[in-house]
Amino acid sequence: MSRIALTASATSTLVALNRAATRQWTNRFPRFRATTTSKIFANSPPNPFRLRCSSSAANAGGVADTVSESEQSPANFVWSDSKRPRVCILGGGFGGLYTALRLESLEWPDDKTPQIVLVDQSERFVFKPLLYELLSGEVDEWEIAPRFTDLLVNTSVVFLKDRVKCLHPSDNWRTNESKASSCGGTVHLESGLLIEYDWLVLSLGAETKLDVVPGAAEYAFPFSTLEDARKVNNKLTTLERKTFGKDFQISVAVVGCGYSGVELAATIAERLQNKGIVSAINVDTIICPNAPPGNREAALKVLSSRSVELLLGYFVRCIRRVSELGSKDPPTGLDESSIEAANGFERYILELQPAERGMESKIIEADLVLWTVGSKPPLDQLEPSDAPYVLPLNARGQAETDETLRVKGHPRIFALGDSSALRDSKGRILPATAQVAFQQADFTGWNLWAAINGRPLLPFRFQNLGEMMTLGRNDAAISPSFVEGLTLEGPVGHTARKIAYLMRLPTDQHRLKVGISWLTKSAIDSVSLLQSTLTKVLSSS
Repeated sequence: MSRIALTASATSTLVALNRAATRQWTNRFPRFRATTTSKIFANSPPNPFRLRCSSSAANAGGVADTVSESEQSPANFVWSDSKRPRVCILGGGFGGLYTALRLESLEWPDDKTPQIVLVDQSERFVFKPLLYELLSGEVDEWEIAPRFTDLLVNTSVVFLKDRVKCLHPSDNWRTNESKASSCGGTVHLESGLLIEYDWLVLSLGAETKLDVVPGAAEYAFPFSTLEDARKVNNKLTTLERKTFGKDFQISVAVVGCGYSGVELAATIAERLQNKGIVSAINVDTIICPNAPPGNREAALKVLSSRSVELLLGYFVRCIRRVSELGSKDPPTGLDESSIEAANGFERYILELQPAERGMESKIIEADLVLWTVGSKPPLDQLEPSDAPYVLPLNARGQAETDETLRVKGHPRIFALGDSSALRDSKGRILPATAQVAFQQADFTGWNLWAAINGRPLLPFRFQNLGEMMTLGRNDAAISPSFVEGLTLEGPVGHTARKIAYLMRLPTDQHRLKVGISWLTKSAIDSVSLLQSTLTKVLSSS
């Protein structure tokens, strides 16, 4: 009996301590109360730790362990209004951010104005078509990668920096739940936050696939995100510093000759000039196979003028580091002297296999390997562990959508950009380009308005406005679709491209700031060029 009394006493003591700690925590930090209306971590637990007593521990008169409350019960995102529609947008790229801004720009009835939360794993929106200008030094990071909080400061959109863990949609027409149910499902974030939504927008982009070739994941640099651009720029800067004043040329290998690969090769070749060699590898026998002929010809002209080596009709079999080979057994095409020539630099070997008969295998060296081929949306990684995945995905992991951009079988989920497998009139999946995402965001915003207000949804029709590519400082190629056969090249194309992208920046305030910055830089460059010209004229006379 005394043992039972002791156990009961210990348990009651722990309960009293827990209640006292709860009162102390909530009094000291009132914004963390469970009843708070904070938009972010609204029901974060008032007591950061919960005491748990097992029977054996109670018998011993002690506490078994201390368990973090966040590990026991996740926090629920609390919306500001329980009656207005709740829209959750996953991914803050062109599709996600521009959908949120489109929703903000529309006229809504007071009781139908949606509450919007935007979730992205990065704190910055990245205008990806201008990432190459970071390598050439034409733009500053703030110009093409502003913070979401700055872009959304004058809106009602709530931004959460978090990563999506899994989805639990409840609007599937195949379930027993009513189609008229107001709740569309729940999003689970890695932080433990749960977001219950009425409408969901999937715009998670795509990740570069580096696991298709041995050594690519370890030694190759992708070029898709702001962090990728930073790493490539830092690597180039390090190589430039190490080779400064030395008789040594930097070798850069670019895998893939689509738009991204060609733009990278042209930009880096211009940056390195006679201090480096750029090799561009492509499994196809032509560069940019889907580009207009004018853009392709302009790109070939620039690449040739900058001595870029085109290795067409080859695919990369593997990538290895030179130090892993051993000087006693170099592969065919690589001798001991070339290994020793690295002189402390980390160098890599790319083994190339011909894609067609009649061509010989090749071995090339590189100080930097850039990977621009292959991508995969992360939707298939969001499968809940306790239920089969219900989103219809194709082989690439994209959600199958109808022509209104709604996911098939899920009337409350929209998908766009890389997350969508929408097909054109000829049955081909639309390309994962910024232009497609721009237009889909506009339609997604409108169709959400229509769905919430009980209006008919519009079918999406992609309108190709033309294609643009950068080829370095003051050099680009543009082929507008409204003038057949016209291609703007060189400085004219470069200026037209920057103006077009300036108009596409997310907000009026950001466009104004960037426009002023670019005009200032252009004026400084013009003055510098004039001074240089005058100096040459005076010195020659």
